[in-house]
Amino acid sequence: MSEILSQAEIEALLNSLGSDSDAPSPRVSQGASAAPAMPANRPAAPSFGGYTPATKVGSKTAVSYEVYDFRRPDKFSKDQLRTLQMLHETFARLAGTSLSAFLRTPVTIDLISLEQVPYEEYLRSINQSVFTIMSLPPLTGQAVLEMEFGLVFTMIDRMLGGPGKSISRNNLTDIERPLVRQTIERMFQSLKSAWEGVVIVSPGIEGTETSSQFVQIAPPNDIVVTILFEVKIGGQRSAMSLCVPYLVLKPITTKLSAQKWFAGSNRKQTPIARKQITYNIRQASVNCSIRLGRAKLSVSQFRALKPGDMIRLDQRTDQDLLLLVGNVPKYTGKPALQGKKLVFSVHDSIEE
Repeated sequence: MSEILSQAEIEALLNSLGSDSDAPSPRVSQGASAAPAMPANRPAAPSFGGYTPATKVGSKTAVSYEVYDFRRPDKFSKDQLRTLQMLHETFARLAGTSLSAFLRTPVTIDLISLEQVPYEEYLRSINQSVFTIMSLPPLTGQAVLEMEFGLVFTMIDRMLGGPGKSISRNNLTDIERPLVRQTIERMFQSLKSAWEGVVIVSPGIEGTETSSQFVQIAPPNDIVVTILFEVKIGGQRSAMSLCVPYLVLKPITTKLSAQKWFAGSNRKQTPIARKQITYNIRQASVNCSIRLGRAKLSVSQFRALKPGDMIRLDQRTDQDLLLLVGNVPKYTGKPALQGKKLVFSVHDSIEE
């Protein structure tokens, strides 16, 4: 049989509940002083790239958090993006030098930004441009090199002997397309040279489009790396961009670490590499010549020479002749006969 509380016990229980409501909030541990109020004119704690640093409340530390958008997952780390930036800064420098010689005018290419975005966002940021769809074997997939029409027509005008004036037109004629292709192939050589530190690629042109709706190198939500360049040709300034999907770069993401990249460049040669270099050097051809002697002639004496004349040299018949390799004396010896052929018998080497 359950015990029935008396009226005095009920009142004592209600009083105890009322006194507990006046106790400190359980969110702050007892014995810890409350955090002082922040002045109204004091700035809030800074956040870096969506990351909010930890803040102390009393003796406890609030949990740090980072904003993450699952619709736009980051595929590349900051270290990998820095490596890609260094690679394409080299590409911009090499391409500018190559185009300057090709167009016979100063060309400057500067890298403006590098970021990873969904492919559909990249297409929405472009209005009217020339899209060159390219392949990067041995990497699988395709990439895009985009250039504004103003830049394309400026280069075409320079190639045809003009001052580099742009025209307002959004299509290419059958004569202009091969000229654009020739210019882009020169830029691909610079891209190949810039990427040699990570992977040796052979860029090739798969097609050329003038509308972004026909450029489908990746699904709309896939992440791509977009590199924006500013191209200066004379007084003209235009934009150019390179778009490479993540799936194309995925096989070499481990090589995009700057630490591994520089470590690989300082790596000691393996026996196989040393053997290959030795073989290539042995197959190289050099020019050799035998110096019989020297003589000094005046211009009048040289012009008076005729068949049958004899020139006295400074070389004695009992002295060794010199064998020169690339105009550098390397060996001494004597002329001899081998069958019906005149040969040179090496006696000694000349130390540098």
